[in-house]
Amino acid sequence: MKTKAVALLSGGLDSTLAVKVMLDQGIDVYCLNFISPFCRCTSQRKGCVSEAKKVAENFGIEIKVIPVGTEYIDIVRNPKYGYGRNLNPCVDCRIFMHKIAKEYMHQIGASFIITGEVLAQRPMSQRRDTLRVIERESGLTGYVLRPLSAKLFEPTIPEKEGLVDREKLLRISGRSRKEQIALARELNVDDYPCPAGGCLLTDVNFVRRLKDLFEHQDKVTINDINLLKIGRHFRISPAAKFITGRMETENSLLTSLAKPSDFLFTARDYKGPVGLLRGEGSEEIVRLGAQINARYCDAEGEILMLYWEKDSNKSPKKEIIVSSLNDVLVREYML
Repeated sequence: MKTKAVALLSGGLDSTLAVKVMLDQGIDVYCLNFISPFCRCTSQRKGCVSEAKKVAENFGIEIKVIPVGTEYIDIVRNPKYGYGRNLNPCVDCRIFMHKIAKEYMHQIGASFIITGEVLAQRPMSQRRDTLRVIERESGLTGYVLRPLSAKLFEPTIPEKEGLVDREKLLRISGRSRKEQIALARELNVDDYPCPAGGCLLTDVNFVRRLKDLFEHQDKVTINDINLLKIGRHFRISPAAKFITGRMETENSLLTSLAKPSDFLFTARDYKGPVGLLRGEGSEEIVRLGAQINARYCDAEGEILMLYWEKDSNKSPKKEIIVSSLNDVLVREYML
């Protein structure tokens, strides 16, 4: 029987090469791909999951796609090993994925884990010491093989047991991609559109919104995270947030993401964005939201704004006449 291994496959260059190197050694590779609400690629229709599936299909191997949800949000909110430069808990994130990979490894009778990690490529999660922490905390010490940097580490258990030929592994390190690109040409790997990852937790603007959400909301859902990715965001009270669309596609997304208790806003007689109010719905807050929405409408002076709860059967549309909020106040509320 072939030796089985579980690969963490993002669809990017490094993980693709790691899988190819193992396949060329005759290892039977089973892939895992994680869908995170914080992945920049999966916020689009064609995301990393599509690339990972394409890689698996090209190689003729199995892939299992695992969405991560509220448990993962809790890790982002309270990481044991802290954050990187922004709100990225890279070490805790890797531990989380490795633990799931370990369970899958036992489930299918695999002998070890494969990752595309490259020593010293990323300043937080790919240092020698943190890689050891990740292995220890996930219960995989000695069972994580990093084919691209393997010769820079002590031999893993599968290498010691002769399941893998160490001489055919590599010694790549650092942030340059030159060696990986050369290896890709050598191995005929020619399609890798997501070369260096795309985590929103390293994006300054997204992180500002996420911090605000964590500060003002005890329970955070995937719906809340998805809202952070679109529109203009305004913190208008400790218990209320207002969002306006910036284009027609965002207007549609805001409407679809609205909860039954959320208020939606639109101008009756002018072109403008859809607005969404979440949280406190007092008369004062509703008026302030309408004024913000009016600021982005093609109108001058007073404007008639319609607003209604998402569950419109229970709450018919109401009218409010407002003038747009001045730019100074808009900037004060904007996140």
